[in-house]
Amino acid sequence: MEHKLLLLTKHNDQYRSMLEDSAPPGLILLGEEPSNIKEADIWLAEPALAAPLLGHATKLKWLQSTFAGVDPLMSPRLRQDYLLTNIKGIFGPLMSEYLFGYLLAHKRQHAKYRQQQQDRVWRPGSFKTLQGQHLLLLGTGSIAEHIATTAKHFGMLVSGINRGGQAVESFDRVGTLRDLSDFIAQADAITNVLPSTPQTRGILDAEILSLIKPNAVLCNLGRGDVLDLEALDVQLSLYPRQQAILDVFNQEPLPTNHPIWSRPNATITPHIAAPSFAEQVMEIFFHNYKLYLTGQSLTHQVCFQQGY
Repeated sequence: MEHKLLLLTKHNDQYRSMLEDSAPPGLILLGEEPSNIKEADIWLAEPALAAPLLGHATKLKWLQSTFAGVDPLMSPRLRQDYLLTNIKGIFGPLMSEYLFGYLLAHKRQHAKYRQQQQDRVWRPGSFKTLQGQHLLLLGTGSIAEHIATTAKHFGMLVSGINRGGQAVESFDRVGTLRDLSDFIAQADAITNVLPSTPQTRGILDAEILSLIKPNAVLCNLGRGDVLDLEALDVQLSLYPRQQAILDVFNQEPLPTNHPIWSRPNATITPHIAAPSFAEQVMEIFFHNYKLYLTGQSLTHQVCFQQGY
C-alpha cells in the first residue's frame, strides 16, 4: 500500500533532500501545492504550520511533528481523529549544554572576569561551585532525566516535580505540584521543562516566585505560559542577586518594549536551547514509519487529553 507524505516545515528543502536520497518503500513525497493537503495521509510538519490546515486534510491519518512541543494542535476546536507523534529523546543533551553553560558561567563569574580583562585588572574573586547546590527540575521526563544525570556529575542535589510524585532515577526526591512551594524555597537553581497543560499554565506566578532564594537562578526552557513574565520582571527588580535565564515566552518574538529586556539579571535567548536537527527528526520519522506500516504502536505518541 502506498502512502502520501506532505512536508509542512520551514526547512522543506532539507527534509525533501533527505527523503529523496533514502525514502522508505511505499512512501510518495508530494509537492507543496495546496491541493496536496487533501491528498496526503501522512504529514511531517511543524505544529504551528499544520494547525490552520487540519480542517482541509481529508485523508490525514498520522502527523509526525518535527518539534517536541505540539501546543498549537491541542486546541479542542481542532480535530483530534489522527495519530500525533512528536520528537523526544534528542533534546536532553542540548538542554543540558544550554543550562549548564549558563549555570557554570554564573557560578564562575565569567562576565566579571571578561570585564576585568577589558580593564586590564588582575583581581581574583571568590570561588563558587555547583557542588552541593540544589537543582529543582519542574518535570521529570526524558529531558529532565538527562539534565539530572548531568547535575549529578557536578555533585548537585536534584529534586523534581511531576504529576504523580513517582520516583525517577537520578533524582534525590520527587514531589507533585502541591509540593512546589516547599521545593522551590529550598532550591539554588530552578529549571522548568514542563509541557503546557491546564495544570501547568501559570504555576510560576508572583506568589511562587516570591519564595525563591534571593541569590537563586531561574531558568525557563519548557513553555512560556508556565511563567508569569510580568511577575518575574518585578521579582528581578526587587532581588538584583537573582538571575533568570529565559529561552521561551508566551509571545515570540518577545516584544521589544517588554521591560525584562533591560533587566541586568535576566538573560534572554530566542528559543534556541534545543533546536530540532533535521537528521535526528528523520531518524525518528523513519523508525515510526516502519512501525506504521506493520500496524504497531508509534513511538512518542501524543495524548490529546493530556496535551503531551
